[in-house]
Amino acid sequence: MRAEGGEDDPLTLLLCHHHQDQEKAEDCNLIRRTWLDRIAMFSVTVITQSFAGHLSDLDLTAISIVTTVIISISFGFMLGMASALETLCGQAYGAKQYRMLGIYMQRSWVVLFLCSLLLLPLFVFATPLLKLIGQTDAVAEQTGLVALWSIPFHLSFPFQMTLQRFLQSQLKMGVIAWVSGGVLALHVFVSWLFVLKLEVGIVGTTLTIGFAWWVSVVALFAYTVCGGCPETWTGFAVQAFLGLWDFFKLAVASGVMLLLENFYYRCLVIMSGFMNNAEISIEALSICMTIYAWESMIPLGFLAATGPSLHMSNPLIPNLILSREPTPPTKHPHLRYTHFVYVLMLHRPTFWAYSIADLIAVL
Repeated sequence: MRAEGGEDDPLTLLLCHHHQDQEKAEDCNLIRRTWLDRIAMFSVTVITQSFAGHLSDLDLTAISIVTTVIISISFGFMLGMASALETLCGQAYGAKQYRMLGIYMQRSWVVLFLCSLLLLPLFVFATPLLKLIGQTDAVAEQTGLVALWSIPFHLSFPFQMTLQRFLQSQLKMGVIAWVSGGVLALHVFVSWLFVLKLEVGIVGTTLTIGFAWWVSVVALFAYTVCGGCPETWTGFAVQAFLGLWDFFKLAVASGVMLLLENFYYRCLVIMSGFMNNAEISIEALSICMTIYAWESMIPLGFLAATGPSLHMSNPLIPNLILSREPTPPTKHPHLRYTHFVYVLMLHRPTFWAYSIADLIAVL
């Protein structure tokens, strides 16, 4: 006779299967919300590029270089540094040291904002840098103008990325998804109003990106401090200014790594400026890379959802030990979707490249 509560006990098996079903449902919800957040915030830049195409070829070229090259440098570096906060917040949340999450986030604000100031020369001196590497005067000067007005967009990264990871480590993906979706809808309306109706030009078009990202920052911060995170946000603390150097050393390695991964292939946009009819070449390649990056937001959603899933599973590990049956990967539908998406990514970029290049040439 088996011992009561053994591995073949019907009640134990029923609880294990119920727990597995709950875990699958929570994983799918996390992934869907992460998808929405990633796609929505990236689409803000895509929409701005689309509206810039209604201005002139030179304006579209300038905003393409800024968003595809200059912003990708700062975005990759800031995103990598923010991943250090995700690690620390995940560890603190798993250890139930909830107050430390708010302190870690405030510490990351200081470090990331100072690092963002160090990257400002890329925006301020964009024109002479582009002329130095051989770009035409018209493209370099217009790109420099767009880069200067992209500084508010750049300065939103230290706050938006850290707030996002602060909430993500607490599994508050629904809030992030709703805010991102609302920001995207607002950005579409603002871009239509300012670009097509008020005709504010390339400066106003560029400022709409920064406006959208700062709306996201304000919304996430308001949710955090207005009762959305009562255990993890206890107000501003002097302790946040302690250990800045240790946090910097942890964050800068991730920042440099992700910067190099995010930037090396984007140099092709700069190289396309040396071809005949540089404006058309830059526009075509930039649009193709934007579409490829848009698609990549889907598998990145899986990656971003991995962290919260691991933190969520920490208190459930003793329950998982009760189940001796391994869960085959094919039981998780999102893994099959991942394979399908990767197949699309392998075949579609070439099609898009030729189609868009031909379309731009005709126009």
